[in-house]
Amino acid sequence: MREPQMCKILCRITLDAKTAKEFKEKIDDEYRVNMILDNLPLVFPIPRLDQENSIVYQHGFHVGLRGQYAGSKEQKHFIHNHLAFTVKFHKDAQTDSARIVGFEVKPFSVKHEFEGEWKNENTRLTTCDPHAKRLVTNSETPQEVEVNKDIIFTYDVEFQESDVKWASRWDSYLLMADDQIHWFSIVNSLMIVLFLSGMVAMIMLRTLYRDISKYNQLETQEEAQEETGWKLVHGDVFRPPSNSDLLCVYVGTGVQFLGMILVTMIFAALGFLSPSNRGGLMTAMLLLWVFMGLFAGYSSARLYKLFKGTEWKKITLKTAFMFPAVVFAIFFVLNALIWGEKSSGAVPFGTMFALVFLWFGISVPLVFVGSYIGFKKPAIEDPVKTNKIPRQIPEQAWYMNPAFSILIGGILPFGAVFIELFFILTSIWLHQFYYIFGFLFIVFIILIITCAEITIVLCYFQLCSEDYLWWWRSYLTSGSSALYLFLYAAFYFFTKLEITKPVSGLLYFGYMLIVSYAFFVLTGTIGFYACFWFTRLIYSSVKID
Repeated sequence: MREPQMCKILCRITLDAKTAKEFKEKIDDEYRVNMILDNLPLVFPIPRLDQENSIVYQHGFHVGLRGQYAGSKEQKHFIHNHLAFTVKFHKDAQTDSARIVGFEVKPFSVKHEFEGEWKNENTRLTTCDPHAKRLVTNSETPQEVEVNKDIIFTYDVEFQESDVKWASRWDSYLLMADDQIHWFSIVNSLMIVLFLSGMVAMIMLRTLYRDISKYNQLETQEEAQEETGWKLVHGDVFRPPSNSDLLCVYVGTGVQFLGMILVTMIFAALGFLSPSNRGGLMTAMLLLWVFMGLFAGYSSARLYKLFKGTEWKKITLKTAFMFPAVVFAIFFVLNALIWGEKSSGAVPFGTMFALVFLWFGISVPLVFVGSYIGFKKPAIEDPVKTNKIPRQIPEQAWYMNPAFSILIGGILPFGAVFIELFFILTSIWLHQFYYIFGFLFIVFIILIITCAEITIVLCYFQLCSEDYLWWWRSYLTSGSSALYLFLYAAFYFFTKLEITKPVSGLLYFGYMLIVSYAFFVLTGTIGFYACFWFTRLIYSSVKID
């Protein structure tokens, strides 16, 4: 610490055919070398051309670069074999001890020359020399990557005192160049929400108020026979849907997901999950998912009891296993693919075992506890009685076709989040830090409101056209936004990422499939609960003979 090094020789290697080929591939694919010093990632400062005195930090430095010599057309590969490190430190005035607050690098490609014979670290280089104070400042004679060529790796370390305090050393890493875009995204989402809220308010206040007052007036016998609209289906609207077990499972899983996301975001927005704590966000999400199993079991059992179900253990097992099993299966296949490529990104076997233990050891028992509590409670009362014989649904207009209205319903929730989604995808796939959790939290609240409102609007239109099969439709209406999310991920893949290897492509689409599936469960549940509340509200306010 605080002892500068100049032109320190690390090693000399001779490239064989295999190593040279690998280096060339890595340079072509723009691989970066990442290092960590005192939990700070290494950055390469790049001045921004559009703003004076503004610097963007790139994480890590490129393995090398491609170029051609003056007067030659042939592309050559050059390796960065000299690194000039700058370590910034903040000195404590009282104790004279120092803490590291910055870690930067400038990489150079230099064809090192030396006098006499090779004596490892004690060799005197002519290209850079601490005795003659010769520093490497440019890459005039770069080091080529060729078979049987020697490469000498060297480095400098310079220590700079800095005014940045240790507590705020991450600030420069997290400089936000695009906050205007985030504000734009939030304003855009808010416009959607205001428009939808206006529609919902109109339906709720004007149309519903008019409907209810009309239905509640004492009618003559003839008028009673000419009833139309949503009151007509009051005897069927709370009839349990087909595949009601599956609906209970998905609603339970959605509640588990909603709980996990909400708590994670609150913690992150308050600053507990900073990027400086590597892996903190993922760990927090996994642990919260496991503990939210309690709510998953509770909500699925409550709904199951409403549908007059009796075998609560069966529904509990499905809730505990269905969603995690699908995700785990996809994850396992993807991990096997990474393993096959001998990548360090593969999740080790021990971690896989720990995940399975968390799932079976904590999540499953908690789902059972939640289910038991939920099933012991008295069933939710329906506001109106259900008829013995289901009534026939009249032929619907083309725009009320289930497939069409479900697909239309997903567009607005997706529209509310898609700009923020771009930043999230960039941070995951292009190695940027994502830390703007305050923005994300606002967007998430907007997403919840949008999902709820669009589902209520479409549900009202559906009941007015005397179609009472709203249970599944309410779930799928807002859940269909996941389809648009997946399509956007595919669009992002082909326009922003330059991935050529099939395994990398499979990895991308596999992970995006998991994300879209989770998004489906989350948005579907929000829409379902909004619709559930809405139908109970309107049918409980009408007098039914």
